[in-house]
Amino acid sequence: MPATGVQAKKLDTDRSARTMLPIEIDGAEIVLEARAYQGKDEHTQAMALINRGKGAEAGEVPLVRVHSGCVTGDIFHSLRCDCRAQLDAALRRITTTPNGVLVYLPFHEGRGIGLFKKIKAYALQDQGRDTVDANIEIGEPIDARDYELAAEILHDLGFSRIRLMTNNPAKIEALEDAGIEVVDRVPVVVRPGAHNEHYLDTKRRRMAHKL
Repeated sequence: MPATGVQAKKLDTDRSARTMLPIEIDGAEIVLEARAYQGKDEHTQAMALINRGKGAEAGEVPLVRVHSGCVTGDIFHSLRCDCRAQLDAALRRITTTPNGVLVYLPFHEGRGIGLFKKIKAYALQDQGRDTVDANIEIGEPIDARDYELAAEILHDLGFSRIRLMTNNPAKIEALEDAGIEVVDRVPVVVRPGAHNEHYLDTKRRRMAHKL
């Protein structure tokens, strides 16, 4: 349950903008509501893609994916992680589900340490470290992500109760601490490959991901 005493935070109108965004999923054109959000500084920005339900569907608890941005995976289709596969799976579910929402957080790159330090950690992984030990060796947290803006976005959309697509218990805890009630965890199932099998095993063994 959400932490008691947490107040829903509405974002100021000068910190958000909206439009309609046509996208392509599996060869089909789909138009979603798109909202961009400004966090506390210019480097902390996010986007929400919303598939609104109509009529009775509008009252359904929304299916939400809070996705950490990954340049190497999401854009360049890197096989070292499962980010692109999770993003694709989430978009397919959200675009076919009433009240589906994708919250995309570009500033979460490298679990919050940024692209440059992520590549430094990759170099250590090439030498045999796992993702946890590589981050520690370069002097960074295992996971530096903050979900405050994601929770503010969900409140701004009017969604204080959600079904969350995630394998990460820490993400559920962080959103609930920010006043979002996660009524159901929806697993994101992706098939491991030769390049990310160790990465996924580390998430399961050392970060308690439900894989």
